[in-house]
Amino acid sequence: MYRYDVIDREFVADRAAEFRHQVNRRLAGEITEDQFKPIRLLNGLYLQLHAYMLRIAIPYGTLNGKKLRKLAWIASTYDKGYGHFTTRTNLQLHWIKLKDAPEILEHLAEVEMHSMQTSGNTIRNVTADPYAGATADELDDPRVWSEAIRQWSTLHPEFSFLPRKFKIAVTAAAKDRAATKIYDIGLAMRRGRGGELGFEVMVGGGLGRTPYLGPTIREFLPTRHLLSYLQAILRVYNRYGRRDNIWKARIKILVASLGAEEFARQVEAEWEKTRKEVVDLPDTELARIRGWFTPGFAKLNPRSEAFEAAKAGDPRFARWARHNVHPHKQPGYAIVDVSLKTPGETPGDMTSAQMELVADLAERYSLDEVRVHYTQNLILPHVRQDDLPAVYEALKGAGLATPNIDLITDIIACPGLDYCALANARAIPIAQQIATRFADEEKAELVGELKIKISGCINACGHHHVGHIGILGVDKKGEEFYQVTLGGSGEEDAALGQILGPALPADKVAPAVEQMVEVYMRERKDGERFLDTFRRTGVAPFKEAVYADAH
Repeated sequence: MYRYDVIDREFVADRAAEFRHQVNRRLAGEITEDQFKPIRLLNGLYLQLHAYMLRIAIPYGTLNGKKLRKLAWIASTYDKGYGHFTTRTNLQLHWIKLKDAPEILEHLAEVEMHSMQTSGNTIRNVTADPYAGATADELDDPRVWSEAIRQWSTLHPEFSFLPRKFKIAVTAAAKDRAATKIYDIGLAMRRGRGGELGFEVMVGGGLGRTPYLGPTIREFLPTRHLLSYLQAILRVYNRYGRRDNIWKARIKILVASLGAEEFARQVEAEWEKTRKEVVDLPDTELARIRGWFTPGFAKLNPRSEAFEAAKAGDPRFARWARHNVHPHKQPGYAIVDVSLKTPGETPGDMTSAQMELVADLAERYSLDEVRVHYTQNLILPHVRQDDLPAVYEALKGAGLATPNIDLITDIIACPGLDYCALANARAIPIAQQIATRFADEEKAELVGELKIKISGCINACGHHHVGHIGILGVDKKGEEFYQVTLGGSGEEDAALGQILGPALPADKVAPAVEQMVEVYMRERKDGERFLDTFRRTGVAPFKEAVYADAH
């Protein structure tokens, strides 16, 4: 895990002290809320429906026990004892008092964390494959490159006031666990013809009011030129991105209006003029960063008798292992997904006590690492197979061992109208109703992989466009309705969902999901996923089932 140097620590501490001064001026009435707003947003502090919300950056979703324990302490000391993990791999605290915000930033600085660039028209928190450094299918650890981007982009003066917010995701595996095609820039590591490493560069993806999958503008960029090429992309965007209309300001609109080929041509022209030796990282600096991402694995037997015996002796443990435990690149280790999706609970929420428990497990069993996944779950990336039974028992005792990763109850949902000032409808109750109907673990397992994603408004924080079943909250004359889409995917087979039909009232959404699942179970062949069946049959049988009463 990357560690700050003395300059980093002083910089973050100074920023927290500066914010304390600004908050004191606001509390004393020396500046108005309108004058204070841009200042607080620069530090990740929003004013939501009921209270201030603080968004805390978790770069590439990586934490250690000390950081997670500090987040738990902050949540119990300054909030209501829980936090909400988001699809940006940030943590949001929804009940913050303004007077406490400076103290919270100071406590975050103590563990090398902050809230900078979690808001505003800047390069936001960089995300990466949550299995980074643990999965055998990656070409390199994407966190090394994500950290380089983080250092390069944090408070970069040229990119501090972009036309709109800007998001970057990085993966180095064939399996896209970082949803790279729906980002402003998606970077997927590839191996060149000569065996060298480089990136496929996708630009102009994004969801929201006008969803796009990012087209590839460069098939192969040598890794050594990553930063100079990113600079060229951002300079073209900064120069031509629209600032006159917030709804048309994202880079996806610029790429779509120019066409990917013309946008790529302009980026290449800008890149040609760039003094690459000034911008790109020297090998020594890259090696220094890489040195912080090298865990010390033990040499273990690839087969764990303790793990095999536990699976044979406990069907519930075996089910959890089937869905929440994944192969590790290092013999004798495993990757453990920690589900934050207990049916009936709020997706992505975690109590302080649960955070402290996972912090303990990370330190004791996972080489002191925890990851945050954009699906609003956590991951213990480096668990010895021998320790899996103990980890399971601890998670089970804390309500964190629901065996549902990628199943129908593993639902993404934004905070929606329960918290967010932008939302048109509530997302959390809809997720709870659906999950409760499929709470039977055998039933959920029988349905298999089915990804439901819910957003409370068109801003799409719940990624509804790329859900196998996507649900969007809309307002109809003061009432909450929900538009359903089918067939979306945010992974390597990325696709945008197709609208099913007229929006449904809140009490019809969960029954509609059950009806669509029934259609899928009737129509599927040879163990197809829901997504594969939909792609084969089209929308017609699902539409017929949901709207049968309307005929």
